[in-house]
Amino acid sequence: MKITIKLFATLRDGRFKEQKIVVQDTYRIIDIIIQYAIPREEVSICLVNGRNVQPEQTLKEGDTFSIFPPVGGG
Repeated sequence: MKITIKLFATLRDGRFKEQKIVVQDTYRIIDIIIQYAIPREEVSICLVNGRNVQPEQTLKEGDTFSIFPPVGGG
């Protein structure tokens, strides 16, 4: 199945902004985080089609998965 992955802010460093990939039907959000070697502590918000989800969420055909790092600043 085809899905779209969007990375934001510092998660883009050395990776990509948006990418379409083909994955197995049982693919989960955590599988993407592991595949792209994103440390768990760098993942703050996970959205699928604009809705907040947990890392164990299974993805579906056509989903758009967005990952945001923790917000920083001062």
